[in-house]
Amino acid sequence: MNMPIINFDEHFAEYTSEWMKNHGAEYADYDAMEADMPRIYMGFLNTRARWLGSVTPGSYFTQFEDPKVLVDWMRSYCEERVPVPDLLLEQISFVGKPCEKRLVELLKDGEAPDEARMTAVELLREMESTQPKMLYINWQLDRDAEDELKDNALESLCAMGDVVVQPILQVLNKANDAGQEALLEVLTHFPGNEQTFQLAVRLFRERKDRRALFAGYLARLGDDRALPVLTEAAAESGLPYLTFIEIRNAIEELGGTCPEREYEDDPEYEALRDLDLT
Repeated sequence: MNMPIINFDEHFAEYTSEWMKNHGAEYADYDAMEADMPRIYMGFLNTRARWLGSVTPGSYFTQFEDPKVLVDWMRSYCEERVPVPDLLLEQISFVGKPCEKRLVELLKDGEAPDEARMTAVELLREMESTQPKMLYINWQLDRDAEDELKDNALESLCAMGDVVVQPILQVLNKANDAGQEALLEVLTHFPGNEQTFQLAVRLFRERKDRRALFAGYLARLGDDRALPVLTEAAAESGLPYLTFIEIRNAIEELGGTCPEREYEDDPEYEALRDLDLT
């Protein structure tokens, strides 16, 4: 079923323009009109529209409850590069659980537009769905350092709670470097697991160019057994100033004392001093 692709943003802009013609004189300035925008928008939602067959914009999508229709409609908006109406997204969220399966199917479709898949991740997170848990974990196993969709999935994994910990630990050894780093970020939100702590320590030691990041993870885990490793690194010759700052912060957060050192000739230190940020 091909559903109509209607640009609600354009119609709201037209409604607002007409409103301003009729009511502009009522506002002292632009800020006053901007403050009244929620009321104007409610008027738009509740006004019967000829372009919707005399249905109000606010009730238009509530006529549809079929998950396939709603999710495929959202995808079609993305494919046509027309802004997805918030009202459609709200209806998908309202229908809720019946839409989960269709949204997960959309996530698995590599041919789907990135915007549609990103939106599906966000909708499933709003629904507090755990259905895509293993899909999100497996996405991380072979990933690039930069990937918006997979980063969005990480946020959802964190929101799912500690039910993700054991499934992640079971596949962690299959992940590439970027994947291990990404999954460790999730694990550090659920401290107390020995395997997580040992992984954070190992990556801090091995990936020296990323030590600032891993120092933050060790701090989040809150295990003071990391102090000797952090303290040793803080005193290491040639340690960049910004990395030192992150290590120092982690040491102090874990209740330790960071060794003092001078950074007068370090380019990062000089740049920050010039900005008065040291």
